[in-house]
Amino acid sequence: MQGYRYYVYILTNWNNKVMYVGMTNNLVRRLYEHTTGAVRGFTEKYNVHKLVYFEETADVHAAIAREKEIKKWRREKKNALVLRANPKWRDLGHDLGRQVGPNRQPDVHSPGHSDACSVGHFDTPSNSRSDSRSPSHSDQGSICHSDSHSLCHSDQREES
Repeated sequence: MQGYRYYVYILTNWNNKVMYVGMTNNLVRRLYEHTTGAVRGFTEKYNVHKLVYFEETADVHAAIAREKEIKKWRREKKNALVLRANPKWRDLGHDLGRQVGPNRQPDVHSPGHSDACSVGHFDTPSNSRSDSRSPSHSDQGSICHSDSHSLCHSDQREES
């Protein structure tokens, strides 16, 4: 599966009260689907369209494991993960150029990429951490301009 990238991500609504965790192989397309209502269900019903965190990996199994790991976390721990990478809870989807359409891949490696992004990478499920440890998952460092963390896509649905 050389060349594939997988993303674990967290979406929220306008006031950050509702949270959704997901995983995808095309983050821009998936955001487009969420924001245009192409995906029926939870995110459409609760207007959960704001990307506040994501992680990147080349290992689909690591992405699935990370998604499941984050889904099990309490809301407070998910909030801490977002706050460490994106303290203002900015909509990172705009930085990825999601407004241009569903077939574009995020260019997280470009020199002009926002310092506020929350991109990192993780490569093996063995890198996962227990709830008692830091929410940081990337032992390999950030691939963005900031020292941020990565996130995967999950179908977790949570309100608070």
